[in-house]
Amino acid sequence: MSRPDPSDYDASYATYVDQVPAGRILSILADQAGAPLARLQAIPEQRAGQPCAPGKWTVKETVLHLSDAERIFACRALRIARADTTPLPGFEQDDYAATGGANARSWADIVAEMATVRAATVSLFRGLPPAAWDRRGTANNCPVTVRALAYIIAGHFHHHLRILAEYGL
Repeated sequence: MSRPDPSDYDASYATYVDQVPAGRILSILADQAGAPLARLQAIPEQRAGQPCAPGKWTVKETVLHLSDAERIFACRALRIARADTTPLPGFEQDDYAATGGANARSWADIVAEMATVRAATVSLFRGLPPAAWDRRGTANNCPVTVRALAYIIAGHFHHHLRILAEYGL
């Protein structure tokens, strides 16, 4: 399966799409549930409740953000894949982080949730018929294809793990 064309997504998502390495997108999504999630599990509970830097989200909030965003992107992919032409709304990530309650939860529970979300995402994309991958819809007032959403999910995950790694996590 080829990479999405830049016309398949809004330019604001190019940062994510560009971070996805060459290869089969289904394998990339599945592989991200392996070593990267194991690396997250190794972060101590106390450190997971701390922000990476002043004014930034905690590690718990960051990973819960990954789960929330992935659910939204996957829901968009499902609806567009099923030829739903309803324009889909955007979401405000900071509002989600502020009300998600991540810091009151255990780190193990948040990482397990991310693993469950990723398994559902991989299952969704694996089950799509070939024609669905090129279907185009509108999300957050921008055109997007199902193929682009798979790459956005993988790139978004990679982006945030790279940021955590920059802080030694």
